[in-house]
Amino acid sequence: MTTDIDRFDSRRSTVYAEGGMVATSQPLAAQAGLSILREGGNAFDAAVATAAALNVVEPTSTGLGGDVFALYRTADGEVGGLRSCGGAPADATIETVTEAIREADDAEAYYPDSRGYAVDDAGGADDLEMPFLGPHAVTVPGTARGWELTVEELGRLSLAEVLAPAIEYATDGYPVSAVIAHGWTAAEELFTDEHAREAYLVDGEAPTPGQTVRLPRLGETMGRIAEEGADLVYEGAVAEAIATEVQSRGGFLTVEDLAGFEPEFVEPVSTEYGGVEVYELPPNNQGLIVLEALNVAEEIDAGEFPAASPERVHALAEATKLAFVDGHRYVADPEYAEIPPLGSKRYARERARAIGDRAIDDPAVGVPSRAPEDADTVLLTVGDEAGNLVSYINSRFAGFGSGLVAGDTGIALQNRGASFSLDPDHPNSLEPGKRPFHTLIPAVARFAADDWAAFGVMGGYMQPQGHVQVLSNLIDCGMTPQEALDFPRWRYREEGTLAVEERLTGATKLARKGHDVRVMPPTTFGGAQLVRRTRGTYAGATEPRKDGAVVGY
Repeated sequence: MTTDIDRFDSRRSTVYAEGGMVATSQPLAAQAGLSILREGGNAFDAAVATAAALNVVEPTSTGLGGDVFALYRTADGEVGGLRSCGGAPADATIETVTEAIREADDAEAYYPDSRGYAVDDAGGADDLEMPFLGPHAVTVPGTARGWELTVEELGRLSLAEVLAPAIEYATDGYPVSAVIAHGWTAAEELFTDEHAREAYLVDGEAPTPGQTVRLPRLGETMGRIAEEGADLVYEGAVAEAIATEVQSRGGFLTVEDLAGFEPEFVEPVSTEYGGVEVYELPPNNQGLIVLEALNVAEEIDAGEFPAASPERVHALAEATKLAFVDGHRYVADPEYAEIPPLGSKRYARERARAIGDRAIDDPAVGVPSRAPEDADTVLLTVGDEAGNLVSYINSRFAGFGSGLVAGDTGIALQNRGASFSLDPDHPNSLEPGKRPFHTLIPAVARFAADDWAAFGVMGGYMQPQGHVQVLSNLIDCGMTPQEALDFPRWRYREEGTLAVEERLTGATKLARKGHDVRVMPPTTFGGAQLVRRTRGTYAGATEPRKDGAVVGY
């Protein structure tokens, strides 16, 4: 069976329900979350159940070896955020990592040519940057303790109860969906160790669409977490397996690094756009990029242009371009760097002066990170009968992550450390314990006192750009949730090009404005999910460019 995932010819409608709703990128995971809502769990329980199920049914984009974040609005009106991402190992410094890379026999494996990193014949790097793969790209995973804290502090059910659907999928098996099967093929070259290949490949090959897959090692580990709690991953046998895996490949991660990690609740950052209050996560996440882009867009009246016009695309893209490079210059772990007020209206007024009728060749502020701009993530949005709304996001950064799987645990470890710089003067320079720049940004928006939405757009550096487009579609153009997600997208890319979907009209006029326009396939433009509650009724939408589903009752 073959599927052309680059085609975009589906039709979806906005889904409506009153009892509760789940939207995410894989139908079985959406059903897992809905089952928890029906069994008495609230939106936070369902969010963890959905995320855990995605760990199994969409292992190409998420897992226990990654990080998790949330932005939520509770039924009693509290808007809050959860940050659960770990930092670099205590022994990982620019000096120790640089020396380890130069001495590694398999350095070339960490610097794939497709990512633009040069490697000399001796296996050392000519122009050293953080490795994209391998042990030095692994940071402390935040997922397990993030899931547990979500359930304990905000949910109604036990961790064991919300993990049950995921454990069942892993143990009994499930049929793989089309887009996920396509992404799974990368594992055939990524995984070189036998235990990694046994955990995620079937006779050395990725599964095909519709093929039933079981992940018994991952299921067993999740079963133990359900029984013993998340400490198993940070202080117990799984922690030992993670540290051993990384150290056996020359990395520095220790059980002590894992044991010292704790997730945290954080205050969201926000701005108003078109009368709507938009909430994002603060640094080390890229939420400030969204706020700056929206403020600049409002300053130049970007929303006044017709929805499909090249003028609107130009205005929004230029606003996002400025915010994008500013964020990648300044946003870092706030405990290690001072960050300008990128999300302020005053800052936006200054930056808006740079925008004219032609594309800006040199935005003047900021140098985008050399970390890969295309990444793999899962996003889910949930609302329950009481009115709790949560946007929940989980990722290993790129696909299956670093290429390392921790022993027999079935846990693939993230490569989020690739976002660090080995330049000591860069805000995101590698330091022990420091959290890397993080692309993950769940979001919440307040349209009116009784009208709230939880949403997000996964996909590396597409995320803030996707937020801007979806919000503008909803606010400026009055689109329904599904129309806002279906609408053709554009994407400012790291090399300065403006990628557009084939369905987007006006490419020639954009080129005349100075944009280097490139038509790219729909899978380039991220994956959005949205659940909105207006006067007690839910309206939900899911990404048509993915395998997703929005379900309610």
